[in-house]
Amino acid sequence: MSAQYHLSDELLLSYSAGTLDEASSLLVATHLALCPHCRSRNLAADAVGGELLDALPPAELSPGLMGSVLAQLGGRDQAGAAKVAVRRGDIVTPEPLRSYLGGDLGALRWTRVAPRVQQIAIDIPGCRARARMLRFQCGTQVPAHGHSGRELTLVLSGTLYDRDAVLARGDVAETDEHTEHQPFAGPEQDCICLAVTDAPLRFKGAFARLLQPWFGI
Repeated sequence: MSAQYHLSDELLLSYSAGTLDEASSLLVATHLALCPHCRSRNLAADAVGGELLDALPPAELSPGLMGSVLAQLGGRDQAGAAKVAVRRGDIVTPEPLRSYLGGDLGALRWTRVAPRVQQIAIDIPGCRARARMLRFQCGTQVPAHGHSGRELTLVLSGTLYDRDAVLARGDVAETDEHTEHQPFAGPEQDCICLAVTDAPLRFKGAFARLLQPWFGI
């Protein structure tokens, strides 16, 4: 089934322009690996950006620039490259997410952050935004919360009910400081998501606020 909830124009254009942080770029690239519609939109955005660059006058480059770029390209695959999904076990984990995780989800260690909720923090050095895998057992309701900044959520498995939307594999939810909600996992199976936040959540309940500093949510 194709994704029904897509990247916003603003998010996709920022990704194409290279102005997104690495954590958000990782989520966008993972969505692109799952969504043909947004891949087409991304190609169109890249084409517009290329035309704008062609219209600029040529600029002189510093002597060491080429070597610096090549050195960076020699490291880990960039989050900007959406690759073909690779099947491992019963979950399809697309690139570039799989490389950032360092393996199949089934082989990684999940940390319990609340009853029926587990996470895997994704280490991205130098990035202010935080990326994490979240696993909600079927039927689990996330504590009611608001936001101090932007939160991006990409569903990879199961379903997530968020306000009037039912998000399934490949769907993206984008919320900001004006959003207060209490999503819950569908009853069919556990829901696994990739979530990126650029500021702490604002939980309503005292218990959730107590746990928040321990898990950096």
